[in-house]
Amino acid sequence: MSETAERTPRLGLEEVFGPEGRLADAFEGYQPRAGQRRMAELIRDAITDQHTLVLEAGTGVGKTFGYLAPVLLSGKRALISTGTKHLQDQLFDRDLPRMRELLGVKAQVALLKGRANYLCKYRLDLAEEQARLPRREDARALTRVRDWAARTIDGDRADCPGVADDHDIWPLVTSTNDNCLGRDCPLYDECFVVKARDRAQKADIVVINHHLFCADLALRQTGFAELLPDTDVVVLDEAHQVPEIASMFFGEAIGSRQLRDLAADTRIEQKHEARDQPGLAEAADTLKGATDPVLEALGRIEADRVPWTELAEDAVVTAALDRLAEALDGLVRELEIAAPRGKGLQTLLGRAQGLREELSAFRDGKSEAAGQAVRWVERRTRSFTLHTTPVNAAGQLKSHVESSPRAWIMTSATLAAGKDFSHFTRRMNLDDARCEQVESPFDFAHQAVLYLPPNLPEPSGPGGACEHTLASLRAVYPLLKASGGRAFLLFTSHRALKLAAETLGEHLTELPLFVQGTRAKSALLEDFRAAGNGVLLGTQSFWEGVDVRGEALSLVMIDRIPFAAPGDPVRAAREQRLKDKGLVPFVHMALPEAIITLKQGVGRLIRDTADSGVMVLCDPRLQTKGYGRTILDALPPMRRTRDGRVARDMLVRTPDEPA
Repeated sequence: MSETAERTPRLGLEEVFGPEGRLADAFEGYQPRAGQRRMAELIRDAITDQHTLVLEAGTGVGKTFGYLAPVLLSGKRALISTGTKHLQDQLFDRDLPRMRELLGVKAQVALLKGRANYLCKYRLDLAEEQARLPRREDARALTRVRDWAARTIDGDRADCPGVADDHDIWPLVTSTNDNCLGRDCPLYDECFVVKARDRAQKADIVVINHHLFCADLALRQTGFAELLPDTDVVVLDEAHQVPEIASMFFGEAIGSRQLRDLAADTRIEQKHEARDQPGLAEAADTLKGATDPVLEALGRIEADRVPWTELAEDAVVTAALDRLAEALDGLVRELEIAAPRGKGLQTLLGRAQGLREELSAFRDGKSEAAGQAVRWVERRTRSFTLHTTPVNAAGQLKSHVESSPRAWIMTSATLAAGKDFSHFTRRMNLDDARCEQVESPFDFAHQAVLYLPPNLPEPSGPGGACEHTLASLRAVYPLLKASGGRAFLLFTSHRALKLAAETLGEHLTELPLFVQGTRAKSALLEDFRAAGNGVLLGTQSFWEGVDVRGEALSLVMIDRIPFAAPGDPVRAAREQRLKDKGLVPFVHMALPEAIITLKQGVGRLIRDTADSGVMVLCDPRLQTKGYGRTILDALPPMRRTRDGRVARDMLVRTPDEPA
């Protein structure tokens, strides 16, 4: 028996979740939930039998405590991965300490994030020495980082006051796999990343996020040392996100930012270590300049994501990439001369050689020729990235799941399309997983009305998307008046969001509008809650991971079924793969993905047993297409109506009146 197990109290789940249990003692008004108890039992059995469990836990089940209790009581070493860094912090700072205290478990816990989340003291010193920041705000941010660096214990940049997590200063004062000097760093003994990984190796419970989890899997595939410790239990919370994140990490990407960072870091090292080699500085400047023709060439293309097959014969694009390859070759030659002068220059040589190989591999396209991956180009206003993405990362995921006996728990509020888990299990290659659903404890029939406005035009109808957006706003406008705001309006495109913001800004002047993109997401939510009568407009980043309870949110509108946009090169390759297997892409990919995403959006409305409200779905295809019934039947069992008066009555009734 492990030391952790010996320190673990022998509590039964009834003593935790029952009417007289630990949770009932700790929380006033606690009501035992059969679904939460059932979830904990299923996870306990999975840990005992070391099998894989795919578990959909409906909204309100109490998912976090539902898996924390059996994991902590098992006495096993566990890895818990969340969907976002925000949820990771919430789990580590609030939920895990609370449950450890309630259960009397003494397990050691550790928080581990990706390298870029930790301050690098060496890079901070370099940034201050360089002292060429483009804006005064950057200089002020650098001063704040330096002040915080003197007193931080763990170096987690999320804790730095006065500097937003997405501030431009962070890439200058954090490290990457490319520019880290490792043990040759003069400040290695003070490295926050090394200390965080050391704590994780010694801990009983390690809290990470899916990006780090997939980065570790990708690193293991290369044969290099892994980032994460081996454990007896792995819990993937918000597991529906894992297949897409895994595809990104098992692929290859080379972009203008990497190339420009390489050029900038070379310039810094040349000043310190190779002042008498001006050719090195010239080669760095040439590489930086060579990214501009590529960006200009791609600027001629309308789409943001383009399959390489459409560009491979474009003479302007290929000429720009030829020039980029020549610039990389030139930098490699200069770095080969300079590398013996110091570790920093040696590291730069390795980075340059690696990027040259990646650019060459992208243009060769051997993995695409073998049908294993798809090459595509992502173009943004000031940057570009060349991607090689696996059509399906399921093989790599499966090999890790089966690498050693352990329990795998994959849970989310949305994993199944109705009762069917096959879309998720196929993408994860989980042939032998046990799949279970635990229903929400909420009384949706009493707490919510699903309003399907009649006579709306189709989004792809003759009037186009703009006509559909305006018609949707007209349908929801009386409800906004009835509810006095307290609403989320969720859109599937930024174009629809912009049109809605302009229209409501003109016609709904008595209510405060909160529009995605005008401020940070956390600030918008905080102000929305404080207002009490706000109307928040957002796209899909607000469809999940957003929790507004009580009367501040009583109305949610979704403009259309969230089918993925056509033309995406990775989706096109996956569709072809399904066709090759004799499957129908719409039935086996597009429809289940839309159902799962829509369930996430619908889940914003009812977050507590005391909540009530109206869900408005403005896509007429839900009523006119055969698949519409399939989608509606997969949603929580709300009372459906096409009568706007029923929806208004729901919004103006007092909380204790029956629906």
